[in-house]
Amino acid sequence: MANLRTFDLNLLLAFNILMRERNVTRAAECMFVTQSAMSHTLHRLRQQLNDPVLVKSPAGMQPTALALALVEPVRSLLQEMERLLETPQAFDPASSQRRFTIAATDYMEFLILPELSQLIDQSAPGVDIHIKRTDSSFPLSQLENGSLDVVLGFTSVLNPPAHLNCDHLFMDRMACVIRQNHPRIKETPSLADYLATSHMLISRTGDKAGVIDEKLAESGVERRINCIVPHFLSAPLIVAQTDMILSLPYRLATAFQKLVPLNIWPVPVSLPDYNLAMIWHPLWEKDPAHCWLREQISSIGRKIDSSAILF
Repeated sequence: MANLRTFDLNLLLAFNILMRERNVTRAAECMFVTQSAMSHTLHRLRQQLNDPVLVKSPAGMQPTALALALVEPVRSLLQEMERLLETPQAFDPASSQRRFTIAATDYMEFLILPELSQLIDQSAPGVDIHIKRTDSSFPLSQLENGSLDVVLGFTSVLNPPAHLNCDHLFMDRMACVIRQNHPRIKETPSLADYLATSHMLISRTGDKAGVIDEKLAESGVERRINCIVPHFLSAPLIVAQTDMILSLPYRLATAFQKLVPLNIWPVPVSLPDYNLAMIWHPLWEKDPAHCWLREQISSIGRKIDSSAILF
């Protein structure tokens, strides 16, 4: 018998119909080919299987023992192929029990998850969302094997491989927050004011330097960082009760300002704007459930992007 590398898999469909009809003429009609073409196909089957497949008898064409043994496996294989090639079923969020897994920083979690949770609660109450923290290395294998659905974050930090799909969600830029009634800073801080004030830094890794420090170092100056925390959660409360400056993305600063009395000022350092994006693997591009999740996140991103940054 031929092995898989040399066997013409197109013959399996003809084999299935020949076994059902046990007649070359009727099989040809079912496949919309001529009787001569079907006879040629049967000949090729006999060659590749090294078996007569169908033999003449007084009762008509009868399958050989090998052909009979192959009938059910071939039928099951063809049914599975049909299932795989079917158009994916539409995703019904109202009845779905799907669980989605998203990798995100706490920044993206803070801005995206509250509204995403509300959307899901309203339109897809059976859907679960699991948020995982982004690691230092990009989670390519998890996107490929489906254990992660999407990654959310700064494209400049994530630096995703070029073959992945990447959708812009919104833009942000660095700002600084200072408590209201700060004893020294009453308006937009100058660079001298900025450097003369103690700083708080949010650093997930505990590093004492970030993009601002790299930029300051180019000018031969540095700021004093005397408080480092790994998460955003405690940061606004600390800044609101001290004289420290906290530099962070503007959209997060405005969210903090709703919680505690803070002033938001531009950072007196020239920095590029940041692109926030959603990244996913092309393997799941057409999956209806995946498309639905991405549209929910994109709609939130569009709303955030439409809100102006005031400096």
